[in-house]
Amino acid sequence: MSAHEVDREAAVLEAVPTQLLVGGEWRDAEAGATFEVIDPSTGRVLCTVADASPADGVAALDAAVAAQADFAAMPPRERSDILTRAFELLHERIDDLALLMTLEMGKPLAEAKGEITYAAEFFRHFAGEATRISGGYQTAPAGGARFLIAKQPVGPCLLITPWNFPMAMGTRKIGPAIAAGCTSVIKPAHQTPLSMLALGQILIEAGLPEGVVNIVTAQRSGEVMEPLIRSGRARKLSFTGSTKVGKILLEQCADKVLRTSMELGGNAPFIVFEDADLDEAVSGALAAKMRNMGEACTAANRIYVHESVAEEFGQKLAEQMGGMPVGRGTEDGVRVGPLIDQAAQDKVTELVADAVDRGARVVTGGSAPEGEGYFFTPTVLTDVSREARMGSEEIFGPVAAITPFSTEEEVIAAANDTPYGLVAYVFTNDLRRSLRVAEALETGMVGLNQGVVSNPAAPFGGVKESGLGREGGDTGIEEFLETKYIGIALA
Repeated sequence: MSAHEVDREAAVLEAVPTQLLVGGEWRDAEAGATFEVIDPSTGRVLCTVADASPADGVAALDAAVAAQADFAAMPPRERSDILTRAFELLHERIDDLALLMTLEMGKPLAEAKGEITYAAEFFRHFAGEATRISGGYQTAPAGGARFLIAKQPVGPCLLITPWNFPMAMGTRKIGPAIAAGCTSVIKPAHQTPLSMLALGQILIEAGLPEGVVNIVTAQRSGEVMEPLIRSGRARKLSFTGSTKVGKILLEQCADKVLRTSMELGGNAPFIVFEDADLDEAVSGALAAKMRNMGEACTAANRIYVHESVAEEFGQKLAEQMGGMPVGRGTEDGVRVGPLIDQAAQDKVTELVADAVDRGARVVTGGSAPEGEGYFFTPTVLTDVSREARMGSEEIFGPVAAITPFSTEEEVIAAANDTPYGLVAYVFTNDLRRSLRVAEALETGMVGLNQGVVSNPAAPFGGVKESGLGREGGDTGIEEFLETKYIGIALA
C-alpha cells in the first residue's frame, strides 16, 4: 500500500467511535473492557472497541425504556425526516463507510459501496412508511357498535445483527423500528462492530433523540443480551443469524412472550432447467453465489442443473469464477475478498474435501491460497453427491456445488429436502413450468431468472427453520406495530 492509502485507512478508523452508545452518549464499557477488531485480509488488529458487560446492556435498555413514551408520541413526519436525513448522510459518506466495511469485513470496495447504497434504501423506504401507518374503522355486523382499529409501537426492541452485511442488516431493523416509533438496543456482531458504530454517529447527526437507538458492542453476546430478553422490559427481539442461535433466542423470548422476527439460516437451491438461457443462468449463479464471497444466507448453496446441460453450465461457470481476482478488498480490480475468519476458512476447506471424497470433481479452485488472510479460491465442483455435507450445511464461501438432475419432480423433491426454506432460484423459459415450480418450492422467496432477490421494498424472509416474520416491504413495519381494537357502543 502507498503511504496515502495507509493514511486514509488510519483516518477512516480514527473517525469512528469505539465506545458504547447509551442514552445519546458515547461511553466506555464497565471497567474499561475492550476487544480487538481484526482485518480478515491480513489477520492484523485494526482497533479495539468497548466490550459491554451485562450491566452495560441493562443501562442501554434503561435508556431505551426511558425514551419510549416520548418517541412514540413524536409526529410520524418528524420520524420520517430523521430517516431521510440519515439516508442522505449515508450517501454523503459512502466512500469512507465503504472503506470502513472493507477493512473490518473484507468485501471488495465496490461491493461495500453497493451495500451502503442498499442499506440507505431501507431508511428511505421506511421514511415513507412512517407516514402511512394506518388502522381502520368499520360498522359492527349487528349495527349497534363501531370498531376502531389502531396501530401502536410494540415498544422497546432488541436488535441483533450479523457480521456479513454489517450496515444493511442494521438499517433493515432500525429503519422500521424508528418509523413505527420504537426505541431499541442494537448488538452488532463482534467481528464487524465499526459499521454499526458509524451508523450510530450518523443517526445522532440526523437528529435522533437521545436513547432511541442504543448500541452495545460485546464479544459475549449471550451474556449481555439474555438478561435483557428475560427482563420483559423489551417487547420485541429481531435477530439475523444462525438457526442454532435463533432457536436458543426463541426459547428465551418465550419466558416473557416477546414478539420475534427471525431471519435464520438458508440452504438455497439454484435450479437450471434444460430450456434456460445458459448465459443468463451463469450470470444469475454468479450473483447468487459470489455476492459477499458466498457469505450470505441467500447464497446459492445447492446448484441443480439438468443433466443435458450440466457439463456446459459447469464449464461456463468455472470460466467466470476462475477468472475472478482474489485479494484485499481495497486493491483495484479485486472481486473476491477474504472470508471472515480462520474458522470460516477451515469449514469451507472441510466441505470441499468432503465433497471430493464423495466423488465430486474440481473444475476450478478447490483450496485456500498460501499467505496471510482468510482467503479461499473461487471453486466450482461438479457431480456433487446429494450425500455430501454441503448439501445440508451452508457453505458460506465461494464454492459452487453442481449436482445434475433428470426431471422436474425429482429436482423439486431435492430442493425441498431440507429443514430450511429461505430462498430458491429457478432458471427456465417455460412460463408454466416457472409458476409450477415456484409454487411447489418450500421457500419464502423465489428468484425467477434472477440471482438477486433482496430489495428494501419487498418482504424478505423464510419459512420452516429459516425464520419467522418478514423484513422490508410494506409488511416490514408491521413487525414493529401492535394492533389495538377499540369497540365503541352507539346506544
